[in-house]
Amino acid sequence: MRLATIRQPDGTTRAAVEYNEQWFQLDVASVSDLVTLPTWRALASAAINDSTAPRLRLSDATLATPLPSPRKIVCCGLNYHDHIAETGRDVPEYPTLFAKFGDTLTDPYAEINVGADSQKVDWEAELAVVIGSSLRRATKAEAEAGILGYTVANDVSYRDWQARTLQWFQGKAWDATTPVGPVIVTADEISPKQGLAVTTSIDGEVVQSSNTRELVFDAADLVAYVSQFTQLSPGDLILTGTPGGVGLGRSPQRWLRDGEVLTTTIEGIGSLRNQFRISTTEGY
Repeated sequence: MRLATIRQPDGTTRAAVEYNEQWFQLDVASVSDLVTLPTWRALASAAINDSTAPRLRLSDATLATPLPSPRKIVCCGLNYHDHIAETGRDVPEYPTLFAKFGDTLTDPYAEINVGADSQKVDWEAELAVVIGSSLRRATKAEAEAGILGYTVANDVSYRDWQARTLQWFQGKAWDATTPVGPVIVTADEISPKQGLAVTTSIDGEVVQSSNTRELVFDAADLVAYVSQFTQLSPGDLILTGTPGGVGLGRSPQRWLRDGEVLTTTIEGIGSLRNQFRISTTEGY
């Protein structure tokens, strides 16, 4: 099943389910709201079978970030073998975690306005895990069963801010800089453990090309680990880390430039496409 949040002409949003090359819209504002309902699968199925349900062709829909209001967003760094190699670090014994706020997220095709805030804007393609049930101190098997599905994210990073201290948070949590989407694909349809291609390109030039088989801690590992110290709820997000090929790891280092388009693709899910607006004037 493929789920999305569709932006209406009046600016409101509605959750939708894909079927037969169409989006069938539900009477729920977003996928964030939908997945908190115990009967969400039945509601989605009913919409597909309802001849009066509003629907749109895939090409006519304006997609918003599918999860506009997660209670928690937990991110993992240094979680791909190839990315660890390019940073010169050791493979970690435990996941390296940090958090984002909900307003860090933005739409899958949004323009991202950096302005003069950063001169070292980097890209980080990431598989994002969508939580489907309440989890606390879950075993790996329970965590795997509690995964609703997967989507695409890019943990756009302001490396000049990130490098100011040993803590990464200030370089990772700028408002409206983390695109997520375009859809959520339920866990019964794709398997990161079997391997999904992860690709990032800038104006068509491929800069990241890897596979989820490179993950050190897989989706269930991360969900189980995070649930040991905090309650996870339906609609929460876990970002699983980025593969090699980031700008920081290049020689010479490479940063996003004004007007460039960043495309982030994960096999079986889809692509984000974000143009960047970056001033050449130094910010604070």
